[in-house]
Amino acid sequence: MDFLELLRTATAQNDSMLCVGLDPDPERFPGAWRGDVRKMYDFCAAIVDSTADLVCAFKPQIAYFAAHGAEEQLERLLQHIRCHAPQVPVILDAKRGDIGATAEQYAKEAFERYGADAVTLSPFMGFDSVAPYLDYPGKGAFLLCRTSNPGGDDLQNQRLASVPGAPLLYEHIARLAQGPWNRNGQLGLVVGATYPAEIERVRALAPTLPLLIPGVGAQGGDAAATVRAGLRAEGPIIVNSSRAILYASAKEDFAAAARAAALHTRDALNAARADASQ
Repeated sequence: MDFLELLRTATAQNDSMLCVGLDPDPERFPGAWRGDVRKMYDFCAAIVDSTADLVCAFKPQIAYFAAHGAEEQLERLLQHIRCHAPQVPVILDAKRGDIGATAEQYAKEAFERYGADAVTLSPFMGFDSVAPYLDYPGKGAFLLCRTSNPGGDDLQNQRLASVPGAPLLYEHIARLAQGPWNRNGQLGLVVGATYPAEIERVRALAPTLPLLIPGVGAQGGDAAATVRAGLRAEGPIIVNSSRAILYASAKEDFAAAARAAALHTRDALNAARADASQ
C-alpha cells in the first residue's frame, strides 16, 4: 500500500488520529538506561510495541539519532516497525530542503536506506527541492507550512507583495501544495497545533491534503481546537505528540505509562471529533 492507503487503514483500524513522535533523548531514559545512547533502539521499540494499536502513524526524528551516531539504531527501529506494526505508516521527520543531486541523495536516504513511508521537507528552495521525493511512487512528503514555533512568524506570516492577492507565505505554500506542486497526490502540510486559526486557514486552502499537526501535549496545543480546525471528511489529520507520551514516566514502567498517555490523547482527539460532528 502507498502512504495514504496505509494512513487511512491505520486510522480506521486503530480508530486514531494520533501520531507518536519518536524523539529519544538518552538523558530522559528510565532507570539504568539513563544517558546510555546504546539504548535508543530499545527505548523506542518498547514505545512502538506499547502504542502500535493506538496510533495512525509513528514519526521518528532523525536528528535525535544522528546527533549520537545512532543511525544504525534508527534503521533497526524502522525494520522493527515494519515487522511488528506493518499497518502503521512511518513519517521520517528530517525537514530536508536541498536541491538537485543532493536532494536526490536525501530522498534515497529517507525512502531506500530507512524505508520510510513519508518525510518532512522544507519548501524554502522551491519545487525543485521537493520534486526528487515525488519520484518515489506512493511515498508521502509533508511540507513545512505554518509551524508551531514562535519564530515561524519571521517568514511564514509575512505577506508576498509580488503574488496576486498578497497572501501570507504560509498561505502561498498551502495553495502550491494543494495545486500545481501536488502532481501525483503525494503532498501534505505541517501545521502547528499551537495556531488553530492558521490550521483552519490552511484547511480552507488545502481541503484534501493530509495535515501533520505537531504541538499537542508538551508544546501546549489543544486537542479539541486542533480537530475542529483541521479535520474534514476529505482531508485527514495526523496529530503528533512526542514528549508527553515518551516521557510519561521516568521509571521502569515507562512503556505502560506511554500507552496510558497515548490512549488518553487518542480518546481526547476522538471525543473532539464526535463533538465537531454534532
